[in-house]
Amino acid sequence: MTSYETVLIARPDISTQQVDQINEQVATLLTENGGEIKKTEYWGLRNLAYKIKKNRKGHYVLYNIDAPAAALQEMERVMRLHDDVLRYMSIRVEEHEEGPSIQMQSRGGGRDSGRGRQGGRPGGRDGGRPGGRDGDRPARDGDRPPRGDGDRPARDGDSAREGDRS
Repeated sequence: MTSYETVLIARPDISTQQVDQINEQVATLLTENGGEIKKTEYWGLRNLAYKIKKNRKGHYVLYNIDAPAAALQEMERVMRLHDDVLRYMSIRVEEHEEGPSIQMQSRGGGRDSGRGRQGGRPGGRDGGRPGGRDGDRPARDGDRPPRGDGDRPARDGDSAREGDRS
């Protein structure tokens, strides 16, 4: 059988019990079609990168699945028709990772594990960069070469703009 990882995003206004019901539906559907779910991780209610169907948040669930392609296609068909599912994505993997996923590992870290509010970046707030936070600041006009010296050839009026900048 082929190994897959599927991430499902459900509507934010449903309860975690309803998310569990969706998980049960997915599990029964896969087992009926000859597949099995190796691991299920509920990542919780998280912010979306952009609005999906007027929602800013969603319940995230990860499934590690061993199933034939027909079973996965049937599961995706049912997810597409389910009203509570905003998005899903399935990818084929060579083998499943052991232990918790990266999302679950990032939730487990607290101050005792060496990770503070800065997310455990080496060197504290500045990320260990030389020069501290000044390395993040954008360049000022005095730091940049004049426009005519770049990759593009100088156009008429570039010299006039050069004088306006000073």
